[in-house]
Amino acid sequence: MAFRKSLLAATMLALPVAAQAQPVAGLYVGAGIGINMLMETDVDLNNSFASPRSGTAEHNYGYLGVISLGWGFGNGVRAEIEGSFRSNEVDTLTGYGLAAPVRTSGRVNSYGIIANALYDFDLGPSIPVVPYIGLGAGYVFQDYDRVHANSGSDRVHVVGSPGSFAYQAILGAALRLDDMAPGLALTAEYRFMGTLGHEGDASALRGVRFETGSAEWNNFNHSVLVGIRYAFNAAPPPAPVAAPAPAAAPAPARTFLVFFDFDRADLTDRARAIIAEAATNAGRVGTTRIEIAGHADRSGTPQYNQALSERRAAAVAAELERRGIARAAMTVQAFGESRPLVPTADGVREPQNRRVEIVLR
Repeated sequence: MAFRKSLLAATMLALPVAAQAQPVAGLYVGAGIGINMLMETDVDLNNSFASPRSGTAEHNYGYLGVISLGWGFGNGVRAEIEGSFRSNEVDTLTGYGLAAPVRTSGRVNSYGIIANALYDFDLGPSIPVVPYIGLGAGYVFQDYDRVHANSGSDRVHVVGSPGSFAYQAILGAALRLDDMAPGLALTAEYRFMGTLGHEGDASALRGVRFETGSAEWNNFNHSVLVGIRYAFNAAPPPAPVAAPAPAAAPAPARTFLVFFDFDRADLTDRARAIIAEAATNAGRVGTTRIEIAGHADRSGTPQYNQALSERRAAAVAAELERRGIARAAMTVQAFGESRPLVPTADGVREPQNRRVEIVLR
């Protein structure tokens, strides 16, 4: 084990060039835009209004924008603070005893801050899409901007920007773009956001009688949006570094490490160069036995990783044979995830554990 640790400086010689998909860990930012459907709203007038005091507002499809700042805990759990804005034009405002035809105008805007807790579902190393769910709670203001309805000489006017406790549910999926930029992802979401209700000001003109009072209304939204997310601490693939100088005293055995891309068993150009060096040294030092051992990290199931390590070992053995090493001189083994170079917890993706060791004895 001490000898293996002494080789850690050489592990960068054949690191994969493809970016690795990792759970979100640390600080991230996100933003999204989309379509908002503000559901049919009951708008009830209070105080001095004479009956009828009930009405209904219907809205056209609107838009929303969201920005967020969050923290990933590296295990699928994320927490974030978001700011949001929604806007819908009022289509119809009916009721209150107004006779048809009723002319309606105005816009409803919602803006607020919500804290979300989310969980990402990892579907495996070969699947770049990560579904997630979330719940949120916060405070939302809803602005009734010059909402009124006219019918002949009668008019109803509702205005105000009251706030209320808000809650939401989130169902989404992220497409990881680590090959483009580590930590970058495209997102698509459905959201339901509701509040406990709002209260603003209202006025009504009924013939020659002018009345003032208050109005109460609800606020339920269905939203679909697309966005982008960027995690700041996603590490890019390290650049290759020079091999360490050979030790002054010869070791009883010479070990070469060949590394592989994530979830791959094909050889990179750098990996072929390492194998060529091993084949050359096997002829120079009078090697009597060549041990080839395949390994995998712990990001998949033990069964999958065992088969993956076998394919990696077979690929290295085939390349050695192509370079003139007799197959009879090789001992080929595979250990799956059972012998990591760098100990990790189950499910952790570690580039230094995706390797084949060539030992010349």
